[in-house]
Amino acid sequence: MAKVKIDDNLYDRVKKVAEIGGYSSADEFIVHIIEKELGQVESSSDGEQEVIDRLKGLGYLE
Repeated sequence: MAKVKIDDNLYDRVKKVAEIGGYSSADEFIVHIIEKELGQVESSSDGEQEVIDRLKGLGYLE
């Protein structure tokens, strides 16, 4: 299993939303939203370029 670092403030927000949403843990919620986003991107016609554009928009790529 890989590990991803998340800013403490963001992780606190994730924990709150996960609890409100009925998830058993923040990790379960994070996996769910990543799988959901991947499904949307994989089903789109733009594919790889859309992923790159979204990652740039999120500030992960320059």
